[in-house]
Amino acid sequence: MTMHTTRLLARDLVAEGTLAFHFERPPGFEFKPGQAMDVVLGADQTSTQPEVRHTFSIVSAPFQNELIVATRMRDSAFKRALGALPIGSALTLDGPFGSLGLHKAAARAGIFIAGGIGITPFMSMLRQAAHLQTPQDLLLLYSNHRPEDAAFLGELRQLETLNPRFHMNATMTQMGRSSQAWAGHTGPIDSGFVQRAMQGLPTPIFYIAGPPAMVEAMRPVLAGAGVDEDDVRSEEFFGY
Repeated sequence: MTMHTTRLLARDLVAEGTLAFHFERPPGFEFKPGQAMDVVLGADQTSTQPEVRHTFSIVSAPFQNELIVATRMRDSAFKRALGALPIGSALTLDGPFGSLGLHKAAARAGIFIAGGIGITPFMSMLRQAAHLQTPQDLLLLYSNHRPEDAAFLGELRQLETLNPRFHMNATMTQMGRSSQAWAGHTGPIDSGFVQRAMQGLPTPIFYIAGPPAMVEAMRPVLAGAGVDEDDVRSEEFFGY
C-alpha cells in the first residue's frame, strides 16, 4: 500500500451518532468504488495500534475531488481523537485496498444489502453509477433501526431520481423508538422481502455489508430466497 499526506477539510453529521469526514484527495490517489483505506493519526505512519490507525470504506466516488469516510462515533481512543481533530489538520492515508467491487457484466443486476453503516462501500458504487449513467439495474436493500440512524438516506433518495436504473427498498426495524414518520417497510430483511424485491431483475449478483452478525445472518436468508451462494459476495466490513 501507499502512504499519502492529506488534510481534514470538513466533518458533517449524516445520521444520529454518525459523522462523515472529508479529506483532501492527494495527487495520484486512485481507487475503485467499494475499496477502503487506513486513516493514520500522529507522526508514526507505520503504527498499527488501534488508537492511531483505523480502516474505513471510501464513501466518495472516483470522479469526486475529495475523499470521504463515514463512521459511527463509538467511544474509542481513535474516534475521540478523530472527532476532535481541528479542520485543516494534517494526517496520513494508507491505501487504497479491498476487492468488493461491482461486477462488470452489465446484463446482470446488482443487489446490495446493507445494515446500518454498512452502506458506506455501496455509496461509492452508487454515486459512480449515477455519474456515469451505467446501463445496469441496481437495487439497495437497506436496513436500520430508525430513520434517524440511516446514514445518507436523503442522498440515496436523490440518487434514485438521478439514476433510473437504481432503486432502494429501505426498512426500519425499531420504529417504536423513532420520533420520525416512516411509511416504508418496518420488518427485517427476510427471504420473502428479498424474493419480492428481486422480481424482474436479471440474474442478480448480491453484495452484503454490515456488522459481521448481520452478514452471516443474511446467507441463510438469501438461500431461502433461492439465491445461489455463488452469486453472493461479501467482505469484512470496514468502518466501525
